[in-house]
Amino acid sequence: MEDQWQRAYDFAVEVARKAGEEIRKAGEREIRVMTKSSTVDLVTKTDERVEKIIIGSLTDEFGEGTHCFIGEESVAKGEPCILTDKPTWIIDPVDGTTNFVHGFPFVAVSIAFAVNKQLEFGVVYSCLEDKMYKARKGKGAFCNDQQIQVSDVKDIHKSIIISEHGTDRSPEKVTKTFSTMQKILCIPVHGLRGSGTAATNMCLVATGAVEAFFEIGIHCWDIAAGAVIVQEAGGILLDVDGGPLDLMSRRMVSANNETIAKRIIKEIEIFPVVRDDAPAEKQ
Repeated sequence: MEDQWQRAYDFAVEVARKAGEEIRKAGEREIRVMTKSSTVDLVTKTDERVEKIIIGSLTDEFGEGTHCFIGEESVAKGEPCILTDKPTWIIDPVDGTTNFVHGFPFVAVSIAFAVNKQLEFGVVYSCLEDKMYKARKGKGAFCNDQQIQVSDVKDIHKSIIISEHGTDRSPEKVTKTFSTMQKILCIPVHGLRGSGTAATNMCLVATGAVEAFFEIGIHCWDIAAGAVIVQEAGGILLDVDGGPLDLMSRRMVSANNETIAKRIIKEIEIFPVVRDDAPAEKQ
């Protein structure tokens, strides 16, 4: 029986590499910076150009109107962020824009593909490192074609946990974010880290470099590709309240195993965020 999504998977890897090359070239030129929602959440012309490259390439390959798209820059311009049963690409063209602007060497292209609201595959290209992470449902996870797997650490005291402080600088949310980090650090764990890109953080969980990554305030395009990679590397995904992951909830814990995940969840101070698929008037 023909594998109907293999072609899409292979093409996604090609497109991610092409997009990564564009990002590297842009990094060698003068970068013009605009502000999006805050001085921290920076966006460059590169985001828009790379998203156009990705969506344009996919549309040319598979035909106009055959697939749907959820892209960070498209949503920022008012496109709906609704996941339907139709074949859908979920795209973050430059995950780690702030890193990119400052020359901090973790920037990723994230491309995921879902059908019937279920993720089929994910591709994350850490373009400054030249590391291509990819995974298909039921077929394992890989980095530069070498199979990867999560760590076997179950003792929280021997773990490294990764997280981010996000772009919302409201005092209440900053306080809760850092209170959570303080409590986890004082469990104690071996350390807390952050690469500045959710997609890369999830891939670090998948390779076993860290035991878990959690964050409140991320978006579906930040984590969709990484979610497949983590699961196919043997890890788990949960909501920060311990329930199943909801891709649109903007809340996630990814970990090497349930023991580590649930221990972290005990320390997380939850604060409200607006869902990605919320009606526009609630955004």
